[in-house]
Amino acid sequence: MTDNNLSERLKKIIIEELNLEDIETAEINDDDPLFGDEGLGLDSLDAVELVVLVQKHFGAEIKDMEEGKVALASISSLVDFIKNHQAE
Repeated sequence: MTDNNLSERLKKIIIEELNLEDIETAEINDDDPLFGDEGLGLDSLDAVELVVLVQKHFGAEIKDMEEGKVALASISSLVDFIKNHQAE
């Protein structure tokens, strides 16, 4: 799967699974932060759900908080994490 395809798939999963009905995939920049006021505005509960979704859909396990901070920073960082940790 190419980075672009993976990025689009992640955006769709995030929008659908986290119930972000008012957002389209085209509105999410790959380098925007996922958390906080400047990005999608996700919170800590969303982070927990994202960890589960990454495991469920891609087989990539985020093992601890430090790894999660890096992996969940943006769509781009999540794509990199998934590519490096899939099916380990």
